[in-house]
Amino acid sequence: MQETRLNRIARLLQKELSLIFQAQTRMMHGVMVSVTRCRISPDLSVCTAYLSIFPSERGEELLANVNNNVKSIRYELGTRVRNQLRIIPELRFFIDDSLDYIEHIDELLKQ
Repeated sequence: MQETRLNRIARLLQKELSLIFQAQTRMMHGVMVSVTRCRISPDLSVCTAYLSIFPSERGEELLANVNNNVKSIRYELGTRVRNQLRIIPELRFFIDDSLDYIEHIDELLKQ
């Protein structure tokens, strides 16, 4: 039962974070940020979000920008999910480079 609740909350946070990033990156032409996966701790205090950034060359720069603005992102998330969650979790962001890894494997297989 607890696992189901964690998955539902993680999906809710993933959806809301993706909407936040979509609104923020709309002004930055040529950049797309998507939330590929969210994991939440069992006590609901920490949410780890994995971001897929296109183009991947600007990934580190955008991740640093996101980490500098984590308080405003958490506030925005809190205003969106305040009726569903009592405590808004601490946010941690990491780059999800699985698509780059898959692309690299495909290139190696073609050779």
